[in-house]
Amino acid sequence: MSIVKTEQLTKVYGKGATAVTALNQLNLNIQPGEFVAVMGPSGCGKSTLLHLVGGLDQPTSGRVLLDGQDMSNLSDDARAELRRRSVGLVFQFFNLIPVLDAVENAALPLVLDGVRQSEAQQKAKDWLTRVGLSDRFSHRPDQLSGGQQQRVALARALVAEPALILADEPTGNLDSRSADEIALLLRQISSEWNRTVLMVTHDPRIAAHASRIVFLKDGTIVDETRLSDGGVSGRNNGQEQLVRAKLEVAS
Repeated sequence: MSIVKTEQLTKVYGKGATAVTALNQLNLNIQPGEFVAVMGPSGCGKSTLLHLVGGLDQPTSGRVLLDGQDMSNLSDDARAELRRRSVGLVFQFFNLIPVLDAVENAALPLVLDGVRQSEAQQKAKDWLTRVGLSDRFSHRPDQLSGGQQQRVALARALVAEPALILADEPTGNLDSRSADEIALLLRQISSEWNRTVLMVTHDPRIAAHASRIVFLKDGTIVDETRLSDGGVSGRNNGQEQLVRAKLEVAS
């Protein structure tokens, strides 16, 4: 069963002459454990797709099924609970709380879900260790580099053991070295930790780490490409060049 399935997914902003169709009857299937990158020109519907899959917004028509469950049939509270427990979110600007240290930031989803603080913080430490921050537990965001802050955000996204990670331009605010490290971590999340990753990116170098790339234009899928070896080992064999060529055609 697909972990994410969209059926005729449509999102229209505004009405009448000012209406803008962000997604137009989009059909997409994502299997458990896949690492899928979404690319396309500005305004093609990439972030809208992520928001609808994550239950952060409601479609105009069509539907999103998350692990077989129709998101549109859920109440706001039920959708929020499903998102909190089944979906991890990662953003371009980290969205960490400045006054909390790395452990407290990473533990926050569990604390908000009613888990005892000691248990939540232990799980946060476990995930921070897995993303390479075992020596930064007590550091606040202003004491961390951009790449380290995004690792904290990844630990926070993973701490509730979600099946799906949604990453919206997760490397867009990082230098190239840190960006590559985060892309490799996202690949590890998929290939070793058995999570599904759906990532929006404008960077072909980062997209080349994915196992599949979906190209959007004007709210529809215009091309799809599967990358050998999940993109990682194949990047030096022309994967990035392939992505760039496909993106140019799709745009």
